Parts: sequence; structure tokens; C-alpha cells
Amino acid sequence: MAKLSVDEVKHIAKLSKLDLTSSEINKFQKQLSKIVDYVSKLSEVDTSNLEPTSQTTSLENVFRIDEVRLTSITQENGYFIVDRILNKEE
Repeated sequence: MAKLSVDEVKHIAKLSKLDLTSSEINKFQKQLSKIVDYVSKLSEVDTSNLEPTSQTTSLENVFRIDEVRLTSITQENGYFIVDRILNKEE
């Protein structure tokens, strides 16, 4: 079992902006060590015959293509006037 040191737990707490007591550090030292052990089991899985994937949901980009419009931005009463991006139905 990989055991995180007290200094490592303090460092994690600092990165998380948590002010931990000494009893909390001891508690989280055990809990975080178990988490690290559990995640390290992933390295035991043989992935040599698998292709890398960036996502698995087969979703496609649903956003519109950005278009460059060479028009100047106008102001009215100190506000910029832009085209509406949402319809009333949305």
C-alpha cells in the first residue's frame, strides 16, 4: 500500500486551500493513501492493444461555425449593439 507522507497531505491541503488540523491530516493521510492505491490498480490493466480515445459518447460539435464579419460595433446609450443570439422560443 502506498502511504502518503504528512508533508504530501499538507501540500495537497495547501493546493486545495484547506486549513487542516493535525487529526484531519492523519485522517486524510489514510483516506488519500487508499485512493492512490485504488487508482494505481489502473496501471495493471493491459491497454497495449487498445486505440487511444479522446471521448466515447460519439457526440459531435453542435455549435455554429464562427464567422468573421467586418462591421463596426455601434453604441447606444453607452451599450454595444449586437445581433440577438437567442430566439424568444429559447
